Amino acid sequence: MALSNNTRGALLMTLSMAGFTCNDALSKAVSPLMNVGQLMLVRGLFTSILVFLVARHLGALGHVRMLKDPMIGLRVLFETLAAVTFLSALGSMPLANISSILQSLPLAVTLGAALFLGEPVGWRRWLAIGIGFVGVLIIIRPGPDGFTLSSLYVLLSVFFAAARDLVTKKVDPATSSLAITLCTATGVTIAGAILTPVLGGWTPLSGATWAVMVLTSLLIFVGYQGIIMAMRTGEISFIAPFRYTSLLWAVALGMLFFGEVPDVWMATGASVVIGSGLYAFYREKKRREEAARLEVKGPVV
Repeated sequence: MALSNNTRGALLMTLSMAGFTCNDALSKAVSPLMNVGQLMLVRGLFTSILVFLVARHLGALGHVRMLKDPMIGLRVLFETLAAVTFLSALGSMPLANISSILQSLPLAVTLGAALFLGEPVGWRRWLAIGIGFVGVLIIIRPGPDGFTLSSLYVLLSVFFAAARDLVTKKVDPATSSLAITLCTATGVTIAGAILTPVLGGWTPLSGATWAVMVLTSLLIFVGYQGIIMAMRTGEISFIAPFRYTSLLWAVALGMLFFGEVPDVWMATGASVVIGSGLYAFYREKKRREEAARLEVKGPVV
């Protein structure tokens, strides 16, 4: 039986989240062996090579001339800052906690779109955004007993990732996704090369660690391409909530490989964030349906 576009899109989104989260787990495992700059450099280098080969095979390198768009340069900057802050937190914070805070990204993008792009946001979605960020506060527990520098790094990572997604909306739609990914991966690699000596220099790696880094690059590629294919396959309002499956992967991997047991604060905060995000997706779907209905109805004459 053939799968519907929405079902295929949901499966692709789930695969994408699995790729990203498994990459995070592997990066966390090797983070004690090298500094953040070296991790960005090695992982970014393998990712750049892989994306280049695929883009060349598919004939997407012709779009490279379009990468002079300043919006792409700005996107690379925000992606690099998001990577630095995220990886800085990864080694010293439970994987599930990091993933829980990252679930606020769609809410942050909605907030940014309303403030900087002038997109309409009704009071219900404003309420959902506010409640969602309360959920983030529950997770990080501001105060001497809960808040850490790593929590700040993750919050900054959400901010930079939201800025990256907003800037992406301004990129010429004719530019190939693979070309943008190649430019981004190359930019992160260069940033890693600059940061490596600043953060302590190069650390020799074993063969097993090199193999892990190759695998992380493959997983990143799966994640990026999976999410692009998912968004182009089915309805965004149906597919987007499957982003939250990354939290299930993070909890499972954290417990299995790092002995991290989620506490009640994380579980409560994550539930608030995800519930708010799902409601925001629902309201966005209703808004689009209403706009489409009015468009079909047409003006009164």
